[in-house]
Amino acid sequence: MGKFNYEVKDINLAKTGLEKIEWAYRNMPVLRAIEAELIEKQPFAGLKISVSVHVEAKTACLARALARGGAEVALTGCNPLSTQDDVAAGLASLDIMNVYAVHGDDEDHYWNRLRSALAFKPDIVIDDGGDFALLLHSEMQDLAKNLRGGCEETTTGVHRLEILKGENKLLYPVIAVNDARCKHLFDNRFGTGQSVWTAIMATTNLVVAGKTVVVAGYGMCGRGVAMRAKGLGAKVIVTEIDPVKACEAIMEGYQVMTMDEAAPLGDFFVTVTGCKDVIIGRHFEAMKDGAVCCNAGHFDCEVSVAELKKMCVDSTELRNNIIGYKLNNGNTVCVIAEGRLVNLASGDGHPVEIMDMSFALQAQSAMYIANNPERLPIDVYQTPEVIDNRVAEILLNTKGISIDKLTPEQEKYISSWDL
Repeated sequence: MGKFNYEVKDINLAKTGLEKIEWAYRNMPVLRAIEAELIEKQPFAGLKISVSVHVEAKTACLARALARGGAEVALTGCNPLSTQDDVAAGLASLDIMNVYAVHGDDEDHYWNRLRSALAFKPDIVIDDGGDFALLLHSEMQDLAKNLRGGCEETTTGVHRLEILKGENKLLYPVIAVNDARCKHLFDNRFGTGQSVWTAIMATTNLVVAGKTVVVAGYGMCGRGVAMRAKGLGAKVIVTEIDPVKACEAIMEGYQVMTMDEAAPLGDFFVTVTGCKDVIIGRHFEAMKDGAVCCNAGHFDCEVSVAELKKMCVDSTELRNNIIGYKLNNGNTVCVIAEGRLVNLASGDGHPVEIMDMSFALQAQSAMYIANNPERLPIDVYQTPEVIDNRVAEILLNTKGISIDKLTPEQEKYISSWDL
């Protein structure tokens, strides 16, 4: 072992992992531009950054950029099934950061690796889903007091932070990177939409055209999943609890109904709600033989696999990463990736170019926290607009695209009430 610690499945997998990292890096021009600035200015010199993300090639590029910007980095996963062991080994082999990530961890090992990544007393945390936040607001509160701040990348994580803030329990300032325009408009919609169906199709080897797809939740992620299913030729049903989003789904050409009504109709079910028990016992009982269920929300409680296990008479691995649960009525319900985040637990996650934007936001937001001479007041902050715009501007520049700018007269016109 070198200067830094690591807990990975097999360090000998490093060569393949490094190849994946370099492929991602060559297709991430925005992050490369930000990284060049980090290398030059060293904004993280003397600081420690703990990172809990899906450990795969694109996140490896982010973690490496932080280290090259002067930070001491500890990297761990944010989902037991999303870690790619060769990528974790590749990063560990570079000996530039601490790496604690193993695919398929049980609950105890998973949480212990999160604790290990926080144990070196970070100044900044980068969170994906809020598992760091959970530890820092429960058993590791002593570490939260010294944090300069954090960044949160997911809708679920930001929601939980807002709850903490509302209850006056938030212990450190956090930037809600998820809410940046260059994140939720692209990552949540186009990234989720493509990566979910890439994972489903690769895992099942089934056709989507002509099938009925039930999408639970019509937020930005659900919009993307529904849009891509429609583009693949599926009939799409949306279930929602928000009447406005339900109306929007109708206007965009989808059927809208309850899950009770949709359960007998669907061939594929994709949950994207951030809530629990979206698909439960009575829904499984109503499904067709061979119906496929999966989850594209952060946590594995949207499809109630625990209830399905209790009510089934038999279960069999039908194909790699697909378990079939046979019910009393003779029908089999198929679940992909144990109901965990399907695009990462059963695929490579979002396309590289999409995560280029998201991770450029993360790197700049961490730099914003580091560059503030005093700790920000405890709050949940929106990503500064200048950071959001800069990501878009860099991306346009890499594509050789120019856009119009307001003239002084136009600026005056739109900033005045006296026309």
